[in-house]
Amino acid sequence: MIDAAAEITEDAFLGGRLLLKQKRSGHRAGHDAILLAAATDAQAGDRVVDLGAGIGTAGLALARRVAGIGLGLVEIDPELAELARANAAGNAIPAEVIVLDITADPQAFAANGLLPDSVDVVLMNPPFNDPARHRGSPDQARQVAHVATVDTLHAWVHSARRILRSNGALTLIWRADGIADVLTALSRGFGSLSILPVHGEAGRPAIRVLVRAIKGGRAPARILPGLVLNNESRVPNKEVTDILEGRAVLPLAET
Repeated sequence: MIDAAAEITEDAFLGGRLLLKQKRSGHRAGHDAILLAAATDAQAGDRVVDLGAGIGTAGLALARRVAGIGLGLVEIDPELAELARANAAGNAIPAEVIVLDITADPQAFAANGLLPDSVDVVLMNPPFNDPARHRGSPDQARQVAHVATVDTLHAWVHSARRILRSNGALTLIWRADGIADVLTALSRGFGSLSILPVHGEAGRPAIRVLVRAIKGGRAPARILPGLVLNNESRVPNKEVTDILEGRAVLPLAET
C-alpha cells in the first residue's frame, strides 16, 4: 500500500494526454522516460515489457502512442508498482504490473509469466549514476532509482536478453559517458545497434545515449545525428518539444 503520509501529485505528460500520479518526494518521472518511449519501436500486437517501470511513465507513454500492445510494467518497489497500476487504470491503458527484482533468477521471471523468448520489445531506464562520482540520496527510493552498482547494467541487459524472442528489440537510455559499458553489456547476444546521443545544449558533449539493439542482430552499428534538447539560448528546441508532447518520435522508433 502507498504510505498514507506520502504526498501524491498528478502530473501531465505528452501534452496532457497522459496523467500520472507520483510521489512528490523521491524519484520523479522526467524527460528521460518520455525520450525512451519516443525511441521505442513497437507495433499493435507486440508484447512489450518496461523493466524498472517505476510509476509506468515510459511504458504507458509508448502504449498511448501505439494502441494494441500487450504491456507489462516490471517494478521492484511495491509502492511504485501500485502507482503504476493506478496510472494504467486512470489512463484506460491495459497493462500488467509485476512486482519483481530485475536481477531475479529465471524461475522468478517465469513464475510471473516472463518466460524465455516470449517478449517482442523491452524498454528500460536502469539506474545509471556512477556511485564513485555521484553522492547518493538519503532517500532510499531515489538512491535505488538513480545509482548503479558495478553489475547493474549487465544484469538488466541479461534479463532483457533472456525474455526477448529472437530478433526482438531492446531500447535503453544511459548516461553518455558510460557508452563503453553499454557496448560491453550488449556484446553478448545483441547486434544491429542504433545509437542516438542526446545533448543538453548545443555545442556541449552528450549527456545521454539512447540505444536500440536487436537480439541476434548482425547488422553494423550506426550512430545517428545527435538530439539537442536546448539551443544556444537554452530554449527547448521545437523538435524536442514535439517529442515530449507526443507529436513526434525519435529516429530509433522509425527503423
